[in-house]
Amino acid sequence: MEIDAWVWWLIGAVGLGIPLVITAMPEFGMFSAGAVAGAVTAALGGGVVAQVLVFVVVSVALVAVVRPYAARQRGASPGSATGIDALKGRQAVVLERVDGRGGRIKLAGEVWSARAYDERAAFEPGQQVDVVEIDGATAVVM
Repeated sequence: MEIDAWVWWLIGAVGLGIPLVITAMPEFGMFSAGAVAGAVTAALGGGVVAQVLVFVVVSVALVAVVRPYAARQRGASPGSATGIDALKGRQAVVLERVDGRGGRIKLAGEVWSARAYDERAAFEPGQQVDVVEIDGATAVVM
C-alpha cells in the first residue's frame, strides 16, 4: 500500500505543530501551515516541485508578514507592564517608619521592605508614598 503525497504533507504539518506547542515558537506554526498548503497542492494533483514551491512560498510569506505584525502588536500595548515594572509609580502605605536605612510598606496588597529615595527623608506609619523603583526586594519610595 502506497501512501499519497498529501498524507505525508499532513504528517509533516503535525510534526511541525508539535514544536509549536512545546516551545511556543510561532514560526513552527507558520511552517505547519505551509505544509498544509503543500498537502492541498498534492491533493489537487500538483507535482513534487509545485508542492515544495507552495510550501516554501506560504511558509516564507507567513513568516515575513505575520512575525513583524505580531512584534508590533506586542510592543504597542503600553499598559502591559508586569512584574517589577508594574509596581513602579504605584502608591503604597507606610506600615513601619521608612527612612534612608529601611522600613516597611504595604504595596499592592503585600508587605515590602522599603527605603526612602532621599536618605534624609522619613515617612511615618499611615503616610502615602510613591514607589520610584524596585531595588532587589526593596521598594525605593518618596
